[in-house]
Amino acid sequence: MSVESARNDLGEMMERLGRNAVAAAQVLALAGTTAKNAALSASAAAIRAGAARILEANARDMSAARDAGLTGALLDRLALDEKRVESMARGIEEVAALADPIGTIAAEWRRPNDLRIQRVRVPLGVIGIIYESRPNVTADAGALCLKSGNAVILRGGSESRHSNAAIHACLVEGLVAAGLPADCIQLVPTTDRAAVGYMLAGMADYLDVIVPRGGKSLVARVQREARVPVIGHLEGNCHVYVDRDADVRMAQAIALNAKMRRTGICGAAETLLVDRACIGTHLVPVVRTLLDAGCEVRGDTLVQKADGRVRAAAEEDWYTEYLDAIIAARVVDGVDGAIAHIAKYGSAHTESIVTENAATAERFLQQVDSAIVLHNASTQFADGGEFGMGAEIGISTDRFHARGPVGVEQLTSYKYVVRGAGQVRP
Repeated sequence: MSVESARNDLGEMMERLGRNAVAAAQVLALAGTTAKNAALSASAAAIRAGAARILEANARDMSAARDAGLTGALLDRLALDEKRVESMARGIEEVAALADPIGTIAAEWRRPNDLRIQRVRVPLGVIGIIYESRPNVTADAGALCLKSGNAVILRGGSESRHSNAAIHACLVEGLVAAGLPADCIQLVPTTDRAAVGYMLAGMADYLDVIVPRGGKSLVARVQREARVPVIGHLEGNCHVYVDRDADVRMAQAIALNAKMRRTGICGAAETLLVDRACIGTHLVPVVRTLLDAGCEVRGDTLVQKADGRVRAAAEEDWYTEYLDAIIAARVVDGVDGAIAHIAKYGSAHTESIVTENAATAERFLQQVDSAIVLHNASTQFADGGEFGMGAEIGISTDRFHARGPVGVEQLTSYKYVVRGAGQVRP
């Protein structure tokens, strides 16, 4: 087959996906909550029933990934086990249990001329989601788009293609069982990277928004090349600041969890900031807790003095999203120093302050301009499920439309419904 012929075949396939998605979106936008929830419940049941097939498919992906030399963090993102499969099923059920945003009235008022105006939530339409490694995104994204009335075209990474296909089959089974179009949730059936380029630049007639979920290079490409709006974040350079009024044991526990619970997720802490006023009491315990847990610490001069195992930090470390068992650590001049550091080096994702001083905490929460700010809690709570949103497609650091976890409500738009009684404008 010639290159030109292959390109034409890919274009025809992507166009077909787009047309099918638009047709399905029109049906789904009018579907009731009962039908959508029935599809979600059936999908969760299909995932449980198909757990062995999903795990077998994942084993094939894991074997290929190891042969390809993927890092430990990426292997962790890719790996599924019985617990993670069950978590996917539960996540879908949690989405089903959420209130249906479609058709809800966000605001209403009456004008002096007796016009009645309502702002009503509606679906975005067709969403394209491009993601890497984590096969659970297939289930999360499919469920969230379905509940919010959107058709979706999923393009997972080649490293998780067998896992994604097995999970997608369960979602389709749920749609069919509920009498909804199978094309409400479609999976791009090729690993050809040209499919991504086609989604970005060639499907503006079909896609209403694109959501990237993956590494910096993927997200940067999507933001650079997409011809439709993009919801997403470029990096998760998250910070934990230990204040002079922090409880030492709490600071140790939060720093350890924020960095080491799962190092490969976007909510993992990448920088530790410690108040200069408490380096004599807090710095050594917190840094040693991380080192003893197997975390590499790259610190400034004062942090290096706290423990001989600390390596010297370079300027680039303050900007780095490691997604690994590595953390940068610096001493700062109080909460103002922490706020200034985050403003300069942060990615506006998630930041946490550890302190027993309520006034200091409020100052941090109000002045740090990130999508998620926490007080006395781990940055690993930067997750839609932990926010009670059932699941999330990703974390948005944008300052328009959606910010923070992108759940069902964030996947909607609105229209104005105006009711009159014959009024005309003078």
